[in-house]
Amino acid sequence: MAQWNQLQQLETRYLEQLYHLYSDSFPMELRQFLAPWIESQDWAYAANKESHATLVFHNLLGEIDQQYSRFLQENNVLYQHNLRRIKQHLQSKYLEKPMEIARIVARCLWEEQRLLQTATTAQQDGQAAHPTGTVVTEKQQILEHNLQDIRKRVQDMEQKMKMLENLQDDFDFNYKTLKSAGELSQDLNGNSQAAATRQKMAQLEQMLCALDQLRRQIVTEMAGLLQAMDFVQKNLTDEELADWKRRQQIACIGGPPNICLDRLETWITSLAESQLQIRQQIKKLEELQQKVSYKGDPIVQHRPALEEKIVDLFRNLMKSAFVVERQPCMPMHPDRPLVIKTGVQFTNKVRLLVKFPELNYQLKIKVCIDKESGDVAAIRGSRKFNILGTNTKVMNMEESNNGSLSAEFKHLTLREQRCGNGGRTNSDVSEFYLTSFSFFRSLQTHSLPVVVISNICQMPNAWASILWYNMLTNHPKNVNFFTKPPVATWDQVAEVLSWQFSSTTKRGLTIEQLNTLAEKLLGPCVNYSGCQITWAKFCKENMAGKGFSFWVWLDNIIDLVKKYILALWNEGYIMGFISKERERAILSPKPPGTFLLRFSESSKEGGITFTWVEKDISGKTQIQSVEPYTKQQLNSMSFAEIIMGYKIMDATNILVSPLVYLFPEIPKEEAFGKYCRPEAQPDADFQEPGCGNSFLLLGSIQCLVCLIPIPITVNTSDSVNFSNSAFQNQTILNDIIS
Repeated sequence: MAQWNQLQQLETRYLEQLYHLYSDSFPMELRQFLAPWIESQDWAYAANKESHATLVFHNLLGEIDQQYSRFLQENNVLYQHNLRRIKQHLQSKYLEKPMEIARIVARCLWEEQRLLQTATTAQQDGQAAHPTGTVVTEKQQILEHNLQDIRKRVQDMEQKMKMLENLQDDFDFNYKTLKSAGELSQDLNGNSQAAATRQKMAQLEQMLCALDQLRRQIVTEMAGLLQAMDFVQKNLTDEELADWKRRQQIACIGGPPNICLDRLETWITSLAESQLQIRQQIKKLEELQQKVSYKGDPIVQHRPALEEKIVDLFRNLMKSAFVVERQPCMPMHPDRPLVIKTGVQFTNKVRLLVKFPELNYQLKIKVCIDKESGDVAAIRGSRKFNILGTNTKVMNMEESNNGSLSAEFKHLTLREQRCGNGGRTNSDVSEFYLTSFSFFRSLQTHSLPVVVISNICQMPNAWASILWYNMLTNHPKNVNFFTKPPVATWDQVAEVLSWQFSSTTKRGLTIEQLNTLAEKLLGPCVNYSGCQITWAKFCKENMAGKGFSFWVWLDNIIDLVKKYILALWNEGYIMGFISKERERAILSPKPPGTFLLRFSESSKEGGITFTWVEKDISGKTQIQSVEPYTKQQLNSMSFAEIIMGYKIMDATNILVSPLVYLFPEIPKEEAFGKYCRPEAQPDADFQEPGCGNSFLLLGSIQCLVCLIPIPITVNTSDSVNFSNSAFQNQTILNDIIS
């Protein structure tokens, strides 16, 4: 089986990794269109030999031309457009650098093979380690089966509609023939002509009976089909899509990466197509009824209810299918989405999970502040914002790698509105919304709550707010969340704290490290599971004996790890969080020179130190530590170099290194020698002047598309939303919406 086909059969968690391999440099569409040919070439050889790379590149352009011709014959305008755009891009970028595109393709193919090997290994190991995997797969299989059943029933219905139309045409023809001959009004007096008329009338009655029977059968089966659609739609929107949104929340605060939307889009598009087909069939019933109707006609009795049901189903499906695919995020802080600083660019992306070519370039989206969060503005103080930049776009299929209907906003900023004397003022609603906008005829979607800050020094508290909100609620519009923040359990907090490390490094927190943090928050306890932690305890109140809160201390340690000691942390060399009692207990039995690395408990800005074992003159074991090294000191010298060069004066006034073995017994040179080469250090923390008390504005970004209403907002203060102007559609969609 071809490699690309094997990849398509992987679980969604692997497909998510696959999608990240591709970009504009080598679009996934091209990989899909030319899969067999791409896999037949020796890209690794081309990446190292320019003459071969040139040959392969020109062959690639030729393959693109051939594929374009196929799409031309199929009259596939969208794929023609995409392929032409891809070819122009490749020519402009790689015509003079064919080895570069060869390296890119070779790397993608290698990563694909690695992904397949990983998936195969996981499958061979069995699913015992993933008990939920089988359940999810079974659910998806059932959903796939139900969608296939709906498609089949819709096609069967199409055939019955043709049968009904043919039967009605025959009846109508015979009826009109008798009527035009005057035989229907003749007096049946028993002569031979009357007998022939009675025979024709009997045949006509039989045809009408068959027509009525088929009409009743179709109406009954349509009602059952709509019930089946309703059931599948609830599974899609209330379960699958809701699960995806919750996973997106978790991914935003550092949890496991969210799976992609492609499979959901396929399911929803399939259902939407079936619904439109049924809608057309119901319209056909109306046409047939207008031509032929009679007393007790089942179409007259049941068609209005069927039409109302299908319109309601389709509208609700379209509402649910409009989502924020990528939440608002400042590009300079990709690991902390949903925190927006005024005056700093942020981006986000919306997507309609119904892949209808008819909608390409038809839906106009506008980003605007969520007007419905005004209650929180009143609670927190009146703050209003304008969105600057390109805040209006048309959804199209060209911005995505797989032809999805989406719109990405890359250049947005927030600016606070102020009155003439510098104070705050209420905003004019027209500045946030189009004055002609009608909520009733609009699709809407909202981002997760965003926190708006005015100074970068407010980032730690802002991120704490995002963590707490998304950890404890998935309510789409919990505007009063921070008026009385709910408590969290230690189990919830521990998981989120570990994510703060694992999402930006290769290593999360161990049970022992988490227990140390629990003790700092809750004090000594035998079992922390189920213990409750308040928002104030986590973020507002100072720790016992300290002049700073738990979160401020931990956030600075996270920053220290990412900027200065990332490699050592990833190697597992830093014990990090350990109580002094535990530290003494594990070091005391060790030989002199054994040391460990831990974070400072007294440094607000984040510090790291080392503690070692030594013997005094009497042979008694001593545990010694140094003053913590802070970011300022680590700017000048790497921590590995500090450890390798650290010396103290012994009893004979000779400089010696007290550090010999990293706990438990790793030779110092083996652990840190490779990290002592000179390396460029990152810039020190940037502090803006005038950093006062932070103002945390929880809001949401709302997307409004001119189609049908869909409020699904989340938030606690002024929020940011998306609106758009009206769109006209020449397809059956326009009829559904109106």
